[in-house]
Amino acid sequence: MAVGSFGDNGELFFEIQLIALNQEEFSVEALLDTGFTDGFLCINTQDLSALGWPLLTSQIEMRTAKGFSRFNIHEGKVIIDGTEVVIPVHVGNNVPDTLMGALWLDVMQLLVNKPKGVLTLEVVDDD
Repeated sequence: MAVGSFGDNGELFFEIQLIALNQEEFSVEALLDTGFTDGFLCINTQDLSALGWPLLTSQIEMRTAKGFSRFNIHEGKVIIDGTEVVIPVHVGNNVPDTLMGALWLDVMQLLVNKPKGVLTLEVVDDD
């Protein structure tokens, strides 16, 4: 179970590991963005150089909170809730935070109890 934390403005943050092509791991605090409905993860272009993830598709146009932007899609490897997964990652300019998209909620259970300070994200079994 991934334990998260609440930001000053009620944001939902989770620590995940990004695994570079050379297998080096980078721990990052990612913001769960339920408005990012088309993907699993979004990172800034400058972070890609350390990861070396291969390009899958270039220049996909998407609507963001700031209007339309273009993103490259790379094949990334991450560890979340102790599970290593390969996912498509949106990479773009001017991305202020590492963003976890709402697609995680198709395979994970989110539990939020803000009054008690409980925030968890857990892989759902296929029972």
